[in-house]
Amino acid sequence: MDKNANVKNRIIAATTELIEQHNGNMKVITARMIAAKADVGLGLINYHFGSKENLITECVQCIIGKVVTKFQMTKEYKTAKERLTACATYVFDFLFDNPAISRVSILGDFHNYTENSNSVLTQQGFLLSLKNSMSNEDKSMFVFILTTAMQTAFLGSETVKQLLGYDFTKPGDRAAYINKLVHILFKGMVQIGE
Repeated sequence: MDKNANVKNRIIAATTELIEQHNGNMKVITARMIAAKADVGLGLINYHFGSKENLITECVQCIIGKVVTKFQMTKEYKTAKERLTACATYVFDFLFDNPAISRVSILGDFHNYTENSNSVLTQQGFLLSLKNSMSNEDKSMFVFILTTAMQTAFLGSETVKQLLGYDFTKPGDRAAYINKLVHILFKGMVQIGE
């Protein structure tokens, strides 16, 4: 590994550790803290990442990516709807249990939406829950709508509370929202001939 890659990896590792130590509270993490923990000069953060914010976004994407890839369904479900509801509830709860890193991840994906973004990886995970009789195009649209509705509800939770009455500080309301959302999406698929 070359010297620049080694320095960059040390900066990423140090930043990730600080994010986890501070429970995702990015406001308390300074560039000086990162540089000290990585044992590098302060200027190397900007050299490799352009800014502390870019570095934190990259680290958060890695953290969320690990969570997404580690999630496995251990319970058997009778229907695709039950399986998808369980998976979506898990993801939705994760967003609210980890609000700081979830916000950075979602906003980072909105800024740089690629096939490797956490939003797309989440959609691919949701695809595994859908039945094979659905066309690939319909499956892709289904999980895109589901993911987007979850992200919007998370980012605008106070407005959702006013408009729809769901209080996402309560796990029961989060589960009810996901149940309703998945139900509406499946109902829509039936109506278009699924």
